[in-house]
Amino acid sequence: MKKVKVGEVVFGAKPLVFIAGPCVIESVEGTMELAGKLVQLANELDVPLIFKASFDKANRSSIGSYRGPGLDEGLQILKEVRDRFNVPVLTDVHEPWQCDEAADVVDVLQIPAFLCRQTDLVCAAAMTGKPVNVKKGQFMAPEDMANVIDKITACGNQKIILTERGASFGYRNLVADMRSLLIMREMGYPVVFDATHSVQRPGGLGTGSGGDGKWAPALARAAVATGVDGVFMETHMNPPEALSDAANAIAFAQLKKLWKSLLAIHAVVR
Repeated sequence: MKKVKVGEVVFGAKPLVFIAGPCVIESVEGTMELAGKLVQLANELDVPLIFKASFDKANRSSIGSYRGPGLDEGLQILKEVRDRFNVPVLTDVHEPWQCDEAADVVDVLQIPAFLCRQTDLVCAAAMTGKPVNVKKGQFMAPEDMANVIDKITACGNQKIILTERGASFGYRNLVADMRSLLIMREMGYPVVFDATHSVQRPGGLGTGSGGDGKWAPALARAAVATGVDGVFMETHMNPPEALSDAANAIAFAQLKKLWKSLLAIHAVVR
């Protein structure tokens, strides 16, 4: 298993890595408040944390859906999070030209699931030299991620993280197949489970995605029991008021208990 280092955080080593934050940047104040609380909790539990937030959510259901502050303002906010709290930061990129600009600020570039087959985007992210977290498309078999790995390594980058976020199961439904985690780990790179997007119902609200976040903790526990290297979860101080993925985000108030249970399972299986 290759190890991928992100600052002081190491994927593929014994510690379970947590990637957490809001789906999208909503405001400077809200982002700083949540980032501060996440860092404080990570320090209390002595767990490695990467803060996640998107400057733009380009893959929205509706033209009227909130997308975020955009690249320039969003990266300024993420830089402030990184500098103020000394925490590694991850964000999505949607177009090749965004990669170099984002790489100047953040520690991990994330390829959204819908875009994981977009060769130009994947290669542009890889050529920054930054760690690249690729979410497996809902439409792909886990074995197909070998081709994504080949694209990244062909561009001279071996800092690869693979993330499972559920597979399409009929219309507007996803199912988390735990075999995917094991299959992708056999490819030799760290694997992360995205607990909150795995309970999403894409387009389930007509002009937005629905879901049922109450199942996310159980799926996270199951994934950790398989031996994953990290858990990705979106969190919010008040999920019903979130401007994106409100149905799936886990309330920050629930995180401490959940993280402690995941650490206990990880200690047994690892």
